Amino acid sequence: MKRYLVILEKTETGFSAYSPDVPGCIATGPTRELVESEMRSAIRFHLESLRRDGEPVPEPTTDATYLDVAV
Repeated sequence: MKRYLVILEKTETGFSAYSPDVPGCIATGPTRELVESEMRSAIRFHLESLRRDGEPVPEPTTDATYLDVAV
């Protein structure tokens, strides 16, 4: 099991998601819960395709944090 950072963004119609460590792998949907589920499936499918094609599977290396900023 590997843990990939996924960025979720609110859109006008719901949510979108991507993972900086898995370029080209995205998901969209009307709810955050659905996008998280779809993104998990998309990453799994993407990594399985890479393995099947003999390509290297990217390691999760991206991290995230929140910073408090006085405005």
